[in-house]
Amino acid sequence: MSLKRVNEDKWVVITGGAGFIGSAMVRYLNDIGLFNLVLIDNLGKGEKWKNLVGKRFSEVVPIGETFTWLHDKHEDIQAFIHLGACSDTTERDADYLLENNYRFSVRLAEYALKYDHRFIYASSAATYGDGSQGFSDDHASIEALEPLNMYGYSKQLFDLWALRQGYLNQIVGLKFFNVFGPNEWHKGRMASAIVRMVAQVQSEGRICLFKSAHPDYADGEQKRDFLYVKDAARMVHSFLRSDIGGIFNIGSGIASSWNELARAVFHALGLPVQIDYIDMPSDLLGKYQYYTRAEMAKHARYRELNSRTMPLDAAVADYVNNHLIPNKTW
Repeated sequence: MSLKRVNEDKWVVITGGAGFIGSAMVRYLNDIGLFNLVLIDNLGKGEKWKNLVGKRFSEVVPIGETFTWLHDKHEDIQAFIHLGACSDTTERDADYLLENNYRFSVRLAEYALKYDHRFIYASSAATYGDGSQGFSDDHASIEALEPLNMYGYSKQLFDLWALRQGYLNQIVGLKFFNVFGPNEWHKGRMASAIVRMVAQVQSEGRICLFKSAHPDYADGEQKRDFLYVKDAARMVHSFLRSDIGGIFNIGSGIASSWNELARAVFHALGLPVQIDYIDMPSDLLGKYQYYTRAEMAKHARYRELNSRTMPLDAAVADYVNNHLIPNKTW
């Protein structure tokens, strides 16, 4: 594997470019001097446009015009960072998820492969289901995974397509774990729990966490691999400047409890810890992940991949004090 120079004269196309991870990616690339970016996204009538303020890019293309815009542009493009998708884990319209998350991805990948463009796409840790099959990004485990919801399955379908077509040595799939950080306000209920935690502390002086319905986990001790979006953007860039292919986990490699996350929020706000536990909603029973932790061993095999991450307390403090409280994007 080798490092390669990113061509500043050719476009990097970022789908979901105004979204959470997408806009963070734009910020990171701007900060290292890359501005020839084309963003594919729908801004709609909400507040997502605010994620683009202060950033430099060439154009914003509506999602429905993607392939019209791409026509005859292949010589001007060097890479795709495909982050656009419906990420609502409670979305029940399976046909919509198939079209938006799977078929669109297949078509975009086929375009990139045809013209030898770098193609990096967002898979998801949701493909791991309840974790009983482990959290290994080894390709041999892909077929055995059983997602718990249609969102995870739509991501799994594309992973399987890439695997069965023999493309995983040419493209990169990134299984993002629980990413949090600035630029996620527009996601509403799908924003990270930290947004709601800060609001609840400010209004009630407490944080409510779900009780456990699993005998192996005490209340609030359900664990997640939490990853700061600034670290996620840096990790994605590692793949942009490398010729590595395959599926890789994008996480911290550390399983932290919801109690730890809540305490980090209180510490960031300089307030005493007050955690209460409430019943888990019935629609989450049987679909709730009690433990996630990205296996990061594959990253260690490649010197060009920098998978070091900010400690959870420091990341939460940066997010809360430099972005959430002052209402600033990144």
